Amino acid sequence: METVTKHRTVGRRKRAVAIVRLFNGSGDIVVNKIPCDSYFLRETDRLILRQPLKVTNTLDKVDVTANVKGGGKSGQSQALRHGISRALVLMDGNFKSLLRKEGFLTRDPREKERKKYGRKGARKRFQWTKR
Repeated sequence: METVTKHRTVGRRKRAVAIVRLFNGSGDIVVNKIPCDSYFLRETDRLILRQPLKVTNTLDKVDVTANVKGGGKSGQSQALRHGISRALVLMDGNFKSLLRKEGFLTRDPREKERKKYGRKGARKRFQWTKR
């Protein structure tokens, strides 16, 4: 009987948080109990989350189960990519240099700046009129 290795990690991007579980398997990706292709309708989002699996040649060797919340679909797919990359490093330490080189292990720190009082947005001011 084959032992199932399971790795759990968290990936983040903007307000999106992805809790990722990686198993030995056949390449199924399930997001919020829905197949990946049904959850992410845009092709670019599906390509983004598969990037770490393609770089490490594990696309058809592991199953991914993920719970994603917060943000939009694009941020969620990037959070999922971050989580999958971290799980792959836990699975095999040799993948770390490959994924680091591609930039998949770096958490993108950019967040939306909050709106300040007396302003129209985070930095924009109200229009000034002389008369």
